[in-house]
Amino acid sequence: MVATSATSSFFPVPSSSLDPNGKGNRIGSTNFAGLNSTPSSGRMKVKPNAQAPPKINGKKANLPGSVEVLRPDNETSQQPAPRTFINQLPDWSMLLAAITTIFLAAEKQWMMLDWKPRRSDMIMDPFGLGRIVQDGLVFRQNFSIRSYEIGADRSASIETVMNHLQETALNHVKSAGLLENGFGSTPEMFKKNLIWVVARMQVVVDKYPTWGDVVEVDTWVSQSGKNGMRRDWLVRDCNTGEIVTRASSLWVMMNKLTRRLSKIPDEVRGEIEPYFVNSDPVIPEDSRKLTKLDDKTADYVRSGLTPRWSDLDVNQHVNNVKYIGWILESAPAGMMESHKLKSMTLEYRRECGRDSVLQSLTAVSGCDVGNLGGTAGEVECQHLLRLQDGAEVVRGRTEWSSKTQATTWDITTS
Repeated sequence: MVATSATSSFFPVPSSSLDPNGKGNRIGSTNFAGLNSTPSSGRMKVKPNAQAPPKINGKKANLPGSVEVLRPDNETSQQPAPRTFINQLPDWSMLLAAITTIFLAAEKQWMMLDWKPRRSDMIMDPFGLGRIVQDGLVFRQNFSIRSYEIGADRSASIETVMNHLQETALNHVKSAGLLENGFGSTPEMFKKNLIWVVARMQVVVDKYPTWGDVVEVDTWVSQSGKNGMRRDWLVRDCNTGEIVTRASSLWVMMNKLTRRLSKIPDEVRGEIEPYFVNSDPVIPEDSRKLTKLDDKTADYVRSGLTPRWSDLDVNQHVNNVKYIGWILESAPAGMMESHKLKSMTLEYRRECGRDSVLQSLTAVSGCDVGNLGGTAGEVECQHLLRLQDGAEVVRGRTEWSSKTQATTWDITTS
């Protein structure tokens, strides 16, 4: 019954039930017997004993006794389109056009995707903010070496390595929920106008990554004396798991307003002590004294170094990574072409601001200064970065190893 009703709503077929009197007339039909039509111009002619022309699927059905409408020859009018199941539905053309457009756009984007095979180290996104590992005490973050982070020898510069170390240190504090408005300051440090400053840094580089390599950096903190904190780093090659860089640093607190060193308050100690790792430094401390250079003992001097606005951090002093670039400004070019920096020890003595003018001094030992380009083996350099008035900013020592043919080949083909 339901099916019949549904079908009849789309297919208007006249009822086929017979008259109960048995005269053969169909119920619902109209008998026009006795009607005489007078032909006249412009009027319809109706045949007697006819009924309305039934249609099935828009086609005229020739049934006995049906009405046949006759029109004059001079009257021309277009018949409406036949009513079918499809054209009785609502007009879906606009919706279908929109859906088709969406599917075509999606197909185009799908075909534009690059499905070329990729290296295993490039499958995952190496630019995340990192994560906490090893019971919440170690922070880990990956970095991809960009084209603008490599030097003339096609390997990452020491400044790139140091920037990765600094970035993981700040993200470690942020991930632990201790980062306030200062540059690495905890909430209690921010209340007391305290900031962290690096006092000593040791770095050992076993291998420099090249363009496209992905490195994994781990960092953690430990206690150092009563008023210091040590932060260590391990840098690995993501492909091989090989350790390529180790670094250890000593940090102390300074009052941001007075620019003087400060003890660690108990409130701050309570914030950071839960994150201390009881471990030895990743690099044994180099206890050798750093030499103070002057104009007579230095072999190379570079003057007139000034910080740019982009060299300042949010604490309004020069970023410690920038000091490394200034130190190497006075290193001999021949040595930097034939040797690579393998270790570095720095002692930060004083900060400098945007109006400072500095001098970089370097003394070379262990080789002939006049023939550094042809010197094989290791070279040691002493460094001093000072203000124009002679006040020391950074003392340093660097060790360099020669770039062998095998090393050069690895850098070129990797």
